[in-house]
Amino acid sequence: MATIAVLGTLDTKGEEHQFVAELIWQHGHRAMLIDVGTLEAHKVKPDITREEILSAAGIDLAGIVARRDRGEAVGAMTIAAPQFVAKLAAEGKVDGIISLGGSGGTAIGTAVMRALPIGFPKIMVSTVAAAGNTSQYVGVKDIVMMPSIVDVSGLNRISRQIFTRAAGAICGMVDAKPPKTEDKPIIVASMFGNSTACVEHARKLLEAQGFEVLVFHATGTGGKTMESLIESGMVSGVLDITTTEWADELVGGVLGAGPARLEAAARKGVPAIVTPGCLDMVNFGSPESVPQQFAGRNFYPHNPQVTLMRTTPEECAKLGKILADKVNLSTGPVTVLFPRRAISIISAAGQKFHDAAADEALYCAIKNNLRSDIPFIEIDCEINEAPFAEACVEALLKNLKLSTGT
Repeated sequence: MATIAVLGTLDTKGEEHQFVAELIWQHGHRAMLIDVGTLEAHKVKPDITREEILSAAGIDLAGIVARRDRGEAVGAMTIAAPQFVAKLAAEGKVDGIISLGGSGGTAIGTAVMRALPIGFPKIMVSTVAAAGNTSQYVGVKDIVMMPSIVDVSGLNRISRQIFTRAAGAICGMVDAKPPKTEDKPIIVASMFGNSTACVEHARKLLEAQGFEVLVFHATGTGGKTMESLIESGMVSGVLDITTTEWADELVGGVLGAGPARLEAAARKGVPAIVTPGCLDMVNFGSPESVPQQFAGRNFYPHNPQVTLMRTTPEECAKLGKILADKVNLSTGPVTVLFPRRAISIISAAGQKFHDAAADEALYCAIKNNLRSDIPFIEIDCEINEAPFAEACVEALLKNLKLSTGT
């Protein structure tokens, strides 16, 4: 019998959570009611109290109640509850989690869920699930956002249907067991349409060596997700071919992955190779979406919804230093490789984004700022030619051996 956490602000939403808990028991699982309310007395008796949660994080509940500040109360729980529930999950005391709530409850519930591992069953029934962009709630985790349709405020003919389906869904997720397969060491790789041939060739070579290669599209979310997986400790090596997200982060494109991109492998000491793949381009939407400040720049219509902008020599010099600075954080074996003839399909000679001065600025900035003990390998070919992919694989395999001392 599995145990499913039913988390919520039981001072305002207790009836709904009690209903879901009873349904979970009917499905043959235990329900653990966790109270993350603060300002009013709980309406149903929880299995885990708010006092236990806040006390474990060293937060004074009495002070919060006295100040009657809802924002402070929600903020305190978004700090304390994730730590508490993540510990329960790590100890094997809960096997899945479901939460119901409005904006405040969703902020707390999804903060908890983001602290749980990928693959751990998570459902958030929320009033904001259908409100558009929910990336701030989901982050890079596999959280199922289920629209509540009506407000999470008591039980009615609509909410009973929604909560019943949600309870069935979380029980089904807990019951569903992934098929057992041979667990191979994981390599993560970053890819873009303009670096696909390189990554696909490298992937086949690494799979032939007994690795499982997980490819992430460098679209901002892809980079963030890859970094999160590296931080989880599940990854044996990193094939960071496509670091293009830094171009968007620096220049103002739409596919930035945040200022911590390239840091996870470095700080965790995970063996890696890094290349300047697709740092020649910044991504925007349709042509009319490009900010006016970039008028007159070199553009390439990748498709009707994606417009690429060529990075300048000045931007490339900054990007090269950023890449070097991030790689310099490495505590494990890392190698930087540079394809001298093209860093994307369209930066090759004769192509729309060919700019020898920009590529040279990028090259010099990386080489001149890179830590002296980190190998910097130049390959006289384009990024998508087989010799470059093979050089990347060779360097990564060497770093993997260095990390294990074999």
